[in-house]
Amino acid sequence: MDGMISAKEAAGKWKLTSTRVAQMCRNGEIPGAIKGKKEWLIPINAVKPMDKRRKKQPEGDIHFGTLLPLPIGISEYRLASTQYYYIDKTMLIKDFLDERPKVSLFTRPRRFGKTLNMDMLRVFFELSDEDTSIFFQDKKIWNCGEQYRSYQGKFPVIYVSFKDIKFDNWEDTFEMLKATIANEFDRHHELIDSPKCSESDKRYYQDAVDQKLDKVGLSRSFDVLSRMLSKHYGENVIIIIDEYDVPIQQGHSKNFYDQVIDFMRNLFSGGLKDNSYLAYGFLTGILRVAKESIFSGLNNLVTNSVIDDKYSQYFGFTRKEVEAMAEYYYASDKIKEIGEWYDGYRFGDTEIFNPWSVINYFGNRCKPKPFWQSTGSNDIISEVIGNADEEIYERLEQLLQGEKFTALIDTGVIYPQIKNNPSTIYSFLLVAGYLKAENADISPNGDYMCEVSLPNKEIKTVYNKEILQKLEGFVSQSTATGIQEAIYTNDIVKLQKHIRNLLLQSASCYDTTKELFFHGLLLGICAMFDDQYYVSSNRESGEGRFDIQLEPKEAKRPGILFELKHEKDCESLSLNSLAQEALNQINTRGYDTEMHRRGVETIVKYGVAFSGKNVEICMG
Repeated sequence: MDGMISAKEAAGKWKLTSTRVAQMCRNGEIPGAIKGKKEWLIPINAVKPMDKRRKKQPEGDIHFGTLLPLPIGISEYRLASTQYYYIDKTMLIKDFLDERPKVSLFTRPRRFGKTLNMDMLRVFFELSDEDTSIFFQDKKIWNCGEQYRSYQGKFPVIYVSFKDIKFDNWEDTFEMLKATIANEFDRHHELIDSPKCSESDKRYYQDAVDQKLDKVGLSRSFDVLSRMLSKHYGENVIIIIDEYDVPIQQGHSKNFYDQVIDFMRNLFSGGLKDNSYLAYGFLTGILRVAKESIFSGLNNLVTNSVIDDKYSQYFGFTRKEVEAMAEYYYASDKIKEIGEWYDGYRFGDTEIFNPWSVINYFGNRCKPKPFWQSTGSNDIISEVIGNADEEIYERLEQLLQGEKFTALIDTGVIYPQIKNNPSTIYSFLLVAGYLKAENADISPNGDYMCEVSLPNKEIKTVYNKEILQKLEGFVSQSTATGIQEAIYTNDIVKLQKHIRNLLLQSASCYDTTKELFFHGLLLGICAMFDDQYYVSSNRESGEGRFDIQLEPKEAKRPGILFELKHEKDCESLSLNSLAQEALNQINTRGYDTEMHRRGVETIVKYGVAFSGKNVEICMG
């Protein structure tokens, strides 16, 4: 082919191996490279790409000033793709254009790249006075051919994000919706003087910018703005709505759910349902909210959830992408640790890492911590735990122990179902990023049966934190902290004191609660120390199953065993005997067998008995 050379010829010219040149072509690092019948073909005037591989880690700390900065908190595509380390997700555009559904909804957990991808779509498709193709010419989509490049800069775009609309009442929420939509009208200021737009639409436009519209008027905003843009530019419009369900979640949490649902239903219907000026629509969120009829009659909506294969690699980082990033930042030896903390998600058939946490891990000089838990509210998991019955609490405990179980998953779950149908909690936890699902099997009604588990260490920490927060108000923070300090310092006297306080405080509010509650409460606090201990529950050892075991990861620490007993209306003397019975049970049934077998020499044993507000603890 004229003007092209083979990958082998380029390899000789650039003093690289043919394999390395082919890899560069696959990664989109060589603009204009195309796949021939037998090998890659490269423009004869192509410049050798900079080799971003790192062969040897420098001595001492990483000098990030010599590398591209990390895109922490960067959600603007232009900025992220030109001035920061950017993982190319532009093939999402190709996959979309291959099918071109009228309206696409992407549901993913928070901080998994939804906003950055939506801004990427805006920059790619939006008509502009400037040449925005420069932001894609070195990306993978540009090498896919003219049939894809021809869509670049073709459409007027309406782009709004509801991610910051988090208020405690409907009135403030509506005012922020007005302000958000007003900003988008104002962004298209060319319309106010357009000879192609009607005078009535221009009056509406001015009222929208001035935030004078009432609820009914504002619900027409996408309809009117898309009509004006289409008439002005002679092209139908793309509508992008990022984090559409944030106000809905707030409405659920703050008791104005029906009001926000009614408004959203009308807003989306006008813009996405019967809009003859719509080219394509994109929405992102955590939930589909389909059963609310928000998208009633919108039979051209295609939903892409965490269970679906389609687009699965574009939200979050794949293993190859994380390995390349680790190599670039001289941290290839940290891949195992990164995986333990931030891997484990399954979107469709794709293994996914939490992108927010991976980026912050490198920014924290490769020191792991639960970065994701501080990025927003964990109200969903808190409410789930608050509404858990005995069976669900047992299953949550199973998750904390690293176990899996099969659960029914409904990706169209809605917020009120948390209280009305507790079994929906696994659906919420999955779509919100607190579970991973494997081996999905679809049922005739569209639901899935999946094997669910916790994805990684970071999410386990979030669970533990939320369990402790649920106990606030009747278990003081000082008591919880005291237990953790006592375990960490091996202060047995202090540990016994704080366990007594913990159970006394808990029983004062839950005097009819079964042993399960106290078991879960104590386990949740103990699990905070999985860096120092292997924490397990209800496992076989000796001739039975212990309640809670803390096996030290370092030989200098003692092992700890808890056996709990519960009995209603038990007198103090009898309760002491019951605690002694629990302690004796540890010894007679040999619950310490497995720890001794693994070389733990010192094991502290606690027999704990409670009845209503009374607690007795025996130690041995």
